[in-house]
Amino acid sequence: MQLSARNQLKGKVADVDLGAVMANIKIEVSEPNTITAVITRESAEKLGLTEGDDVTAIIKSTEVIIGK
Repeated sequence: MQLSARNQLKGKVADVDLGAVMANIKIEVSEPNTITAVITRESAEKLGLTEGDDVTAIIKSTEVIIGK
């Protein structure tokens, strides 16, 4: 996947917490260990995120976007 965003951390999904509208996705990375992305439930389901998935956390401004 090629993106213009330069702040990227590779990691593994540690937890998926699906709410009614939003989803909290915990990602384990080597530094600083774990970050949390808050994304819509629709996006989490569209990506098919499950614990153990390899993903990339892409940091743009104040948001964390997940790519798989």
